[in-house]
Amino acid sequence: MKIFYSALSPFVRKTMIVAEELGIADRIERLPAAANPVNRDRNIIPFNPLGQVPTLITDDEQVLFDSKVICEYLNTTFKGKLFGDDTTRFRLLTDHAAADGVIAASLLVRYELLARPEALRWNEWVDGQTDKITTGLQYFEDKAQALYDRIDIVTITLACAFDYLDLRLPDYQWQKRFPGLKAWYDKFSVRESIARTKPQ
Repeated sequence: MKIFYSALSPFVRKTMIVAEELGIADRIERLPAAANPVNRDRNIIPFNPLGQVPTLITDDEQVLFDSKVICEYLNTTFKGKLFGDDTTRFRLLTDHAAADGVIAASLLVRYELLARPEALRWNEWVDGQTDKITTGLQYFEDKAQALYDRIDIVTITLACAFDYLDLRLPDYQWQKRFPGLKAWYDKFSVRESIARTKPQ
């Protein structure tokens, strides 16, 4: 398998944590990519018209994107249990969507502050996306105790969200806002798959 890879992408990281947990990370060749919302990576587009990472090329040359699809493919193909069972699947998928939404809002804030010229920045947009981060994380703060002793697509995605916020939006200071999530993540973050993939 091959994956268009960017080390700082939280969505790429999510797929690689899934691969680590399934014991198949060494079977995935990492193809360097420079996905950008403005200067698009033309090497990706023949495989993924959106030109985004992650994009996975399977051993039988299927092309899969985005991270939600890739993670489900890896979990199904390699007999994982990261998406729950018949009784928990849709709860996990819903919480996965919420955690993914936090990452997406974080990326949109980052793009507004990084890619848009300062004179054209829309502060209300930044405020709206930041509020989405806050309400999304409050959703998980309210049930932080239920995250302990779990390794699944939700806890993996939250880990990616927290480390991306630390890396790209450190002034947000999520740890001070959400002490229950901080206490959980302090324990979860020492997991080998999380520590090994943490962006530097």
